[in-house]
Amino acid sequence: MAGCQVRSRRAGLAAALFMLTLVALAARASGEYIRIDDYLERHPEQQALMADFATRVEGPAMPLASSPRRTVRIAVIYPGIQASDYWRRSLASFEARLQALQVPYELKTFLSRPSVDLDLQARQLTTALQWRPDYLVFTLDAVPHLRMIERVLALGSPRLILQNITTPLAAWESSPPFLYVGFDHAQGTRLIADWMLERAGYQGKYLMLYFAPGYVSRMRGGTFAARAAEHPGVEQVAAYYTDGDPDKAYEATLRTLEAHPDLKMIFANSTDVALGALRALRETDRLDVLLNGWGGGAAELEALNDGGLDVTAMRINDDNGVAMAEAVRMALVSQGDRVPHLYAGEIALITRDTSRDEILRLEERAFRLSGLPEQD
Repeated sequence: MAGCQVRSRRAGLAAALFMLTLVALAARASGEYIRIDDYLERHPEQQALMADFATRVEGPAMPLASSPRRTVRIAVIYPGIQASDYWRRSLASFEARLQALQVPYELKTFLSRPSVDLDLQARQLTTALQWRPDYLVFTLDAVPHLRMIERVLALGSPRLILQNITTPLAAWESSPPFLYVGFDHAQGTRLIADWMLERAGYQGKYLMLYFAPGYVSRMRGGTFAARAAEHPGVEQVAAYYTDGDPDKAYEATLRTLEAHPDLKMIFANSTDVALGALRALRETDRLDVLLNGWGGGAAELEALNDGGLDVTAMRINDDNGVAMAEAVRMALVSQGDRVPHLYAGEIALITRDTSRDEILRLEERAFRLSGLPEQD
């Protein structure tokens, strides 16, 4: 009974500390991100570490020579309840590589919807930390995520892997997470933007469909808007935050088409957002409007094949899970200091003009551990 009371007091203290952290970080919530090239200029030693690590990720698994003394505990908190299969494939490739490396592990996974389940994610974080994992895999998008992560960094344990972010935060530069891992949102968006703007003749109206206020919208939507602003003939006529909800994207698209029947492009910040916009375009027989996806998962590839989407940035998806597993392995053999601060996976542009053979080749690379999408 006494032990329960001690644990209860500790939990209460941790909760109070968390709330104080929320208040203290409010003014810093819009913390600056450091682009990869700028980060490497500031930390040139990372260049060689990243190159060596990329070789590990691309290569075959090298199993541990001897088993660790105890099982590695890993807690994963993902916004995986969405049409995009990125998060589910991340888990699948992570576990597949851990098993190939013969790393003994215990995994606790917590899933939620993106953006709208922030309170649930906070509770999941508390539950995960009470389990005392060796590693916590989390993401960063909305302001509350920033505050949750700061709590973990302040505690100093577990080792933190930040998924789906490859632009380190300046505020954490002196004490970074164990690993930033994912795919460069800005790089992928530039590929999409350059193709769409050229196809549109560098003129015309476009609709911006953001995700939620936060990192993804800033890196993707902000990058597209900046690229579009370079061309005087391109005009943003509407912008909506959708919270990643396809129904909100659908409604926003219908409203914009009604107000601007000469709409030429829609930039969608995520898979679910793109699919919601596509439903509106189909219903109004407006597939002439250029529409992108982001990520190149199974749902997007199907929409591309059906002629609904025009372009997407396809992540070589499973490399993110492999990278996390390789980082864990390196730490187990006392090579944790050789793990780079960040890993940014490869991105390929796929358009409605890309051949089916080329798409199949990319699928085999992207889904090498999580499995190819089912073919009709």
